[in-house]
Amino acid sequence: MNNASKLNPVLFIGGSGVVGRRAVKALRDLQPHLPLRIGARDVTKASALAREVGNADAVRIDLERDDLGLPPGSTFSAIVVLLKDDSLRTMRYAQDQGVPYVSFSDFVFDIGPEVALHVQRPTAAPTLFLGHFLGGTVALATLHFARELAKVHAIRISAVFDEEDVGGPAALGDMDRVAKGVPSPLIRKEGRFLWATSEADITRTFLGVDGTQWQGRAYPLLDVASLAAVTDASDIRLDFALRPASRRAPGQGPGHEVIIELEGVKADGTPSLVRHALVDSDVHSGLSGKGAALAVERLLGLTGGAPVKPGLYSPEGVLDAAYVVSRLQEWGTRIHRV
Repeated sequence: MNNASKLNPVLFIGGSGVVGRRAVKALRDLQPHLPLRIGARDVTKASALAREVGNADAVRIDLERDDLGLPPGSTFSAIVVLLKDDSLRTMRYAQDQGVPYVSFSDFVFDIGPEVALHVQRPTAAPTLFLGHFLGGTVALATLHFARELAKVHAIRISAVFDEEDVGGPAALGDMDRVAKGVPSPLIRKEGRFLWATSEADITRTFLGVDGTQWQGRAYPLLDVASLAAVTDASDIRLDFALRPASRRAPGQGPGHEVIIELEGVKADGTPSLVRHALVDSDVHSGLSGKGAALAVERLLGLTGGAPVKPGLYSPEGVLDAAYVVSRLQEWGTRIHRV
């Protein structure tokens, strides 16, 4: 037994969804004794997952109620929201309990209401924005690789997903929200933040791990803002391309790859281009869930130091980049210099 067994349960809202299942299983792998509550509308599905991972229960969630439909007196050690909660009742609930709140499904254009709610109660609870690419794992890997540069001038992150790796209903809803609400992605170009509108700014051609040329499109995730704040790189963008299933290698499943390019100078002033690849044979919800699990583990103080104090955080303010890269490799993600 360890300290995890003495904590109140971690509540996953949307915990039986595609990413939620991966997050629950990853956290169970990291912390076998930590009690979990899997919140969902479909309690039967959530109950099956609870039985599978052990030391877990399923609860029905009602986002139309201030108490989320939970029994009176319910207490948790953290609340992880893996779907879009337009009401922010989940955040208020976490603030009332004074426990860490993880917001997973917010794009860069979504966070205004959460920032405002935090500003009104800045000491109520730790709030973590985790609407980053693959649960923050890519941003942290990028910062890990950037440590060999004294100054970073440009960051280009490119990803190739299989066309059949589209995620679950929550992911599809997010994509629809982007398409209808804010079609312009955020990039940083020549030192300025830009909501890209021209085809030249929205699209970019890049090379995959095996040298294949892909046409990618920028996406409005929080990585651009976070990486700019840490590195002050003048040019930052994140692009996605879809790989037709017909172009998979023989025997290859719907895995994905991420190429991280960093331009800058070393400590001696030498110009340098650093290029790394993350290759994962799982669907992208796997790494997303692992990122959420690593964040919860750290917020609760179960690794890396004391529990995180109230405040507003991005992944790099909570997690150590080298630790995350090491964990991903242990889980089977292949990381190598290109």
